[in-house]
Amino acid sequence: MFEQEARLQVELWVEAQLKLLPDQGVYYYIHQRGEKHSGIILLKLNGLEGRCRLLIQQRNFDGKLGWMNAMNDELVEEKIADEYIKRSVLRDPDLWVIEIEDKNMNNPFEGDMVEF
Repeated sequence: MFEQEARLQVELWVEAQLKLLPDQGVYYYIHQRGEKHSGIILLKLNGLEGRCRLLIQQRNFDGKLGWMNAMNDELVEEKIADEYIKRSVLRDPDLWVIEIEDKNMNNPFEGDMVEF
């Protein structure tokens, strides 16, 4: 029998992670609120110069939650990123979509980058 690890609801985790951003001059917009208990998060890191970086939550081989580039390229044109987001939401209506406006395109959420 597997023991389920205790996890904070995604909705609460998102709110806690985003709470301090405006004080740091970093603004965000939640495009879609996904499933509040267990939805996956797709981040659009907008550098405000027409290019974006898309990151999606992913678990590594040890089950630890981290982030992975959603597209092969790290930076993509905003139009391409928005098209990817539309398709992703159609496939997974439980998906959280959050846009972070930051010139440095830093990921404000905890978790390492995951590579396979």
